[in-house]
Amino acid sequence: MPDESWFAEGARVSILTAEPIGRPLDYLAPEGGCFLGAFVEVPLGPRRVVGVVWGVGDGRFDLAKLRPVARVLDVPPMRDELRSFLLRMGEYTMTSRPAMLRLATRTPGLFEPPGSRRIYRLGSGVPERETEARAKVLKVLHDHGGAGFYLSELAQLAGVTPQVVKGLVKSGAVEEAEQPRDLPFPRLDADLPGKTLSEDQGRAADQLRAGAGAFGVTLLKGVTGSGKTEVYLEAVAECLRQGRQALVLLPEIALSAEFLARVEARFGARPGEWHSGVTQAERRRLWRMAAQGDVQLVVGARSALFLPFRDLGLIVVDEEHDTSYKQEEGVLYNARDMSVLRASFCDAQVVLASATPSLESWANAEAGKYARIDLHSRFGASELPQMHAIDMREEPIESVHWISPTLVGAVLDRISRGEQAMLFLNRRGYAPVTICRACGHQIGCDHCDARMVEHRFLNRLVCHQCGESKPIPAACPACGVEGKLAPVGPGVERLAEEVAERFPKARVAVLSSDLFSTARALKETIAEIAEGAADIIIGTQIVAKGHNFPKLTLVGVIDADLGLQGSDLRAAERTFQLMRQVAGRAGRAERPGVALLQSYQPEHPVIRAILSGDEEAFWKAEAAERRAQGVPPYGRMAGIILSGPELQPLFEIGNELARRTEPLRRVGAQLFGPAPAPIARVRGRHRVRMLVKADKGAPLQAALRAWLRQAKVPNAVRLAIDIDPQSFL
Repeated sequence: MPDESWFAEGARVSILTAEPIGRPLDYLAPEGGCFLGAFVEVPLGPRRVVGVVWGVGDGRFDLAKLRPVARVLDVPPMRDELRSFLLRMGEYTMTSRPAMLRLATRTPGLFEPPGSRRIYRLGSGVPERETEARAKVLKVLHDHGGAGFYLSELAQLAGVTPQVVKGLVKSGAVEEAEQPRDLPFPRLDADLPGKTLSEDQGRAADQLRAGAGAFGVTLLKGVTGSGKTEVYLEAVAECLRQGRQALVLLPEIALSAEFLARVEARFGARPGEWHSGVTQAERRRLWRMAAQGDVQLVVGARSALFLPFRDLGLIVVDEEHDTSYKQEEGVLYNARDMSVLRASFCDAQVVLASATPSLESWANAEAGKYARIDLHSRFGASELPQMHAIDMREEPIESVHWISPTLVGAVLDRISRGEQAMLFLNRRGYAPVTICRACGHQIGCDHCDARMVEHRFLNRLVCHQCGESKPIPAACPACGVEGKLAPVGPGVERLAEEVAERFPKARVAVLSSDLFSTARALKETIAEIAEGAADIIIGTQIVAKGHNFPKLTLVGVIDADLGLQGSDLRAAERTFQLMRQVAGRAGRAERPGVALLQSYQPEHPVIRAILSGDEEAFWKAEAAERRAQGVPPYGRMAGIILSGPELQPLFEIGNELARRTEPLRRVGAQLFGPAPAPIARVRGRHRVRMLVKADKGAPLQAALRAWLRQAKVPNAVRLAIDIDPQSFL
């Protein structure tokens, strides 16, 4: 039998590039031959681009007309399991193969030859004179804790010219150095003793260790503060003992600082990091070390799932219910579900950890597809917080205030005892709407059908859809009258204003993602709060994600009803998860905690379920309702989003597809729409949505392909397909 993974010089080979061509192209193997999965450089028109040897050429083109591969790159090849994963994921999400390859190769400088690199890092000197530009450079270096940057990268992050950086080199404030480009990561010691586990944790760790070395999925469900992290770190240790690599996905960069410290304490060295806060040089190094097997554990955001691990044996998805695991732009995928898919190709174990799991994972565990491990009690002396509703219909509260007298009293009581209180409101900025009291105009984004949010700390109006911002005007842009613009409703910044008024002596910290220029700055603030630097913490959803504040004993939810409005099929589930997660921040040390939920409808079934603590009853009721409606996880859905500069062509395409639904009807699928998206214009592009609903076992992707082939989509129009949509905006 010939070796199908090796191609001799002059053989026809199929090369997949990340260029938007849609399919692999045929080339001739270069001098010396090439092998399956090799990264190569090939001519494409007048350019040279990077591609991967994908297989035998398809033979549709005259061999004499084929161009040869220019060269084989000195990069570890793409393994069979990663290529299979990318193909299968592309089929499931209906994404082109070039777009899938881009996910696996988005690393700056990846294909540059090995050797040394010139980096710039913090020096010991002091600049001869202080300027605003120099201060920006030094701040970036301080914020990244001594990491080395390429010259262009440092200048771009600081918003200055490269000459500013070089000027700091002369004074010694910045150090210029040559450094080996790609160094292996320090080895982790899996046999170092971990923390003493409780009996509950010990049983859970034993179960996870028993499943190591083979494909399987386990839902690790434990109440907040139960020590899930220590349990799955024992699964990591077992994976490392077997000589395999592990990946831990986190939903928020800000969580990584505390987690990395715990990993270092457990294994004696820091793991590799992969997220937007990591420098380009470190991303390149980690990509190569993952491929060579010279990094044992990677902690990262959802995109870490596409790293070229040499032997991936474990994937942990922490806070697996978190919506940030769903990529909503470009390639649309859910990293939680794709983690299970990738693990199936490399015989890896998957651990999905959460105090409030997604209904999808809960249902898979109920059906026996996933194993399930429960941690029922908090670790050590800490106890679960008591939870109570504050009926806002009975509270004497002024219209310009949002903190009820009952909650004010509870906060004062905690501060007097030297404890911390947290006030939670899932709205960034100062106010969600700015209205003119003269003409009624609400200030909207020029590029989106969305109201602009006032951010008073920044003194700007910001669109939370496209990021557009502009100064807060003195006069109404519609009628021109000055002094009549008024904020409507509270955001965390307005809540901070009220807190300053009601608790003038309290130290206040506001945690909102838009208030921090870098991930490191956010991490440092969270660390300071954990050490007691604030009496009152005001936060958005970011505070619900796994942070541990030992002195925090009171959580006050300003608007527990906020997530219950609207027609989102996951509204009840997400409200339940968010409230339980936020409440779980309280009482995580020795002192007991209390969570108070302000609500105008405390009799609502979701609010009652949150307060009762009977989570299984909530999941069973929610599951029964979804099953009756035939919606996920008991049915299938796909969103079709048409976008373009003009509205009429979108409806013409949508209506044409709506008239030609035979491919969908053959598999029993229903079509809803076309209709304007709830946010009908984003970044100047109009948006029209359609929704396809089918039974659980329906071959939905094949039907969608046949149906959408009937549409002629002009170049100005984009058609995006969202399998298993999480958002319906």
